[in-house]
Amino acid sequence: MGTSTNPSQPSVERTRLRLLGGALAAAAAAVARPCVAAVQAPAPRAIKLHNTHTGESLLTPYWEDGAYLPEGLANIAHVLRDHRTDTVHPIEPALLDLLHTLHGNFGVKAGFEVISGYRSPQSNARLAAASDGVATHSLHMDGKAIDIRLPGVELKTLHRAARSLSIGGVGFYPTSDFVHVDVGRVRYW
Repeated sequence: MGTSTNPSQPSVERTRLRLLGGALAAAAAAVARPCVAAVQAPAPRAIKLHNTHTGESLLTPYWEDGAYLPEGLANIAHVLRDHRTDTVHPIEPALLDLLHTLHGNFGVKAGFEVISGYRSPQSNARLAAASDGVATHSLHMDGKAIDIRLPGVELKTLHRAARSLSIGGVGFYPTSDFVHVDVGRVRYW
């Protein structure tokens, strides 16, 4: 008895090859799936802020598709302006990334309450003259520092989380009810 020569009946060898080809195709597809996910763009970044002095609130995307969004950055700079002089200054994007990362550590929907964002040199000089706790050349004047609290998160927990990032300076002001974060050199107080 020989191999079947009837074209309507596949040989055992042809059947094995078809099954092997199907298995290889399925394996290749399974391996390819993670690669497709890896090339997808990272999720957009947004920030939610409430300025305690002006009463203004903002929820805006500021980074998307690998680039900072000029409109989002401008809106953030406006909300974080010096409320004493109404001076707007660009905010360092790295500071926004720090805030975005910090917020991601908590399961809260609330945004940051901002006690102090940008400070003009005039405002900073007045504050430094009135308090030992204000640096004469504060990073607030460069748009690289912010004083915040986060509703639903204890101040000491926010402080600890900011320190754990090891990004810039972190100051704890429990009497004044805020945490200072900046993107200068790493230091704690």
